[in-house]
Amino acid sequence: METSLRRLLGALGTPLAEALSTPDGLDVPVSGLAIVDPDDEPDDYAGRFVLVIGARGREAVHAVRGVDRRGAVAVAVKIGASDPDLLRDATRRAAVVAVRDDARWDHVEQLLREVLETDAGPDELFSLAQTTALLTGGLVSIEDTGSRVLAYSRYDSASADELRRLSVLGWQGPADYLGLLREWGVFDRVRAGEGVVRIDEHPELGIRRRLAAGIHAGARWLGTIWVQEGSTGFTPRAEEALLGATRVAAQHLVRRRTRRSPGTDLVAGLLAGRVAPELVAGVYGIDPEAPVVVAAFTAPGADAVGVAELADVVAVHAATYRRTAPTAVDGDRVYAVLPGVPADGIEPGLRAMCAEVVALAGRRTGSPVRSGIGAPAPRLGGAAVSRAEADRVLATMPADADVATLPDLRAEILLDETLDLLAAAPEVRDPAVERLLAHDAEHGSDLAGSVLTWLDAHGDVRMAAERLVVHPNTLRHRLRRATAVSGLALGDPRARLMAHLQLLLAFRTTQRH
Repeated sequence: METSLRRLLGALGTPLAEALSTPDGLDVPVSGLAIVDPDDEPDDYAGRFVLVIGARGREAVHAVRGVDRRGAVAVAVKIGASDPDLLRDATRRAAVVAVRDDARWDHVEQLLREVLETDAGPDELFSLAQTTALLTGGLVSIEDTGSRVLAYSRYDSASADELRRLSVLGWQGPADYLGLLREWGVFDRVRAGEGVVRIDEHPELGIRRRLAAGIHAGARWLGTIWVQEGSTGFTPRAEEALLGATRVAAQHLVRRRTRRSPGTDLVAGLLAGRVAPELVAGVYGIDPEAPVVVAAFTAPGADAVGVAELADVVAVHAATYRRTAPTAVDGDRVYAVLPGVPADGIEPGLRAMCAEVVALAGRRTGSPVRSGIGAPAPRLGGAAVSRAEADRVLATMPADADVATLPDLRAEILLDETLDLLAAAPEVRDPAVERLLAHDAEHGSDLAGSVLTWLDAHGDVRMAAERLVVHPNTLRHRLRRATAVSGLALGDPRARLMAHLQLLLAFRTTQRH
C-alpha cells in the first residue's frame, strides 16, 4: 500500500527520528520498506523507504549514496559522532532521516510497516495521543497490554522523566519500572475497569506524577493510556479528558482488530443509511433500541489536517459525554453519534459539550468551527435522519452562531425547505414578481430589495426604512414605483405571501452564486 513520506515521518516523530533533508518534499509517495546492510549486494529501491543498519555516520555514507542512486525515496541512518552535514549532502533525490543512536531498528521497522500496510495505522493513535496531551496538560503514551508503546505525544525533553524517555526510545516500558508499577498495584487497577489511577511522584526513582487509565472494550482490557505531568501541571479536567481518550482509543483498537477491508467505516455507513444499525450496535456495544442524537461539526476553510484535528477533538469530547460515542468523518464534516440521550429534547450538557469542541477545535485548526445538533431519534436506526437534520441546522445557522439545535432554527429550516420546493417548481411563479426582478436587472435598481425588506418588517414602513437607512417617504416612493412597474398586489395578503416567498428565493439564489 502506498503512503506519503510526510505520513511516515509523522508516525515516527521525535525523539525517534528527524528529517535532515527532503529534496523532493514531504508529499512524495512511498510504496515499500527495505533494510540494507553496507555489505549487501546492490538492489532496486525505487519508491522505497530504506533503513541502513549495521553502520552509522561516516561508515554509512557509501551505503546511503548507493540506495539514493538506486531510486530510494528516503534513507534512514544513525549519525553517531559524525557531522550531520556529511549525510545530509550524501544524496541527490532521497530524503535523509536521522534516527537516534539509542533507538531500536526493529521498532522503527515495525512502526513503518504498520503505516505502510494498513490505512488504519498507528498515526490515528499518535493524533489521539497529541490531542489528549493538549486536553490534560501532560505527556501521553498509549500502550498495549504487554506495555509496548503504540503511540505517544510530541516529545518534550525538558519535561520528560526517565521512565517516559526510556519507554519512548525503547518502545516498551523498562522492566524494572514495570516491576515497580506491578508492585504498587497499578496494573491491577487499570485492568479492573474504567477509572483513573493516580500515581504519586517518586523523585528518588526519576518518576514524576502520573495519571493512568485502562482501555477497555466491554470486559476486555486492550491497553493503557499514561499521562506524565508536564512542566505546567495537569489541567482541571485532565482526568475527565483521559477517560474520554481511553474510550476513543478502544474504538480505534477495535476497528484495527475487526477491520474487514481497507476504507470500511461502519459509522459513516450508518449515517448514510447503508449499514444495518444492528451491526454498528454489535461492534460498539450500543443498545440499538435506545434514543440517539447526531451532532455535526464543520470547520469551513480547514485543510485535511485541520479536519483530522477537529475529528480528534470531537472524538475525545463525545466519548467523555457518552461512554460509547462513535464518530465519523465525511468530507469536511465530523459527526458524533451519541446514544442513550433523552428522547424528548436536547440536554444542556450536550450543547455545552459541542460549545467546548467549537472553542478548542477553532484554536487548534485556526478556522471557525460550528456545530449543528439534530433532533433525537427514537433508536439507533434513526441516526441517518438525525444526521440529515444536523446538516440542515448547519446550512441555516446565522453567521454569528457557533452551536445550534433543530428547535433553535425550526422556522428557518422549514422556510429553507419550502423555498427548495418552490425552486423545484418554476411554473409556480407570480408574473408580477418576475417583472419586478427583470426591471431591476435592466435598470440597475433595487426595488425588489426594498419590497423584500418591507415584507420582512411586516409592512412597517418606519422599521424597514431604518434597516435600509433611508427616509420613510423614500421607501414609500419605492414601494409605489415597484407596484407601478410590476403590477404587484401588495394590498392582497395572499399575493403578499407569494411575493415574499418568491423574493426570498430570488435573493437566496443570488447570495449562493
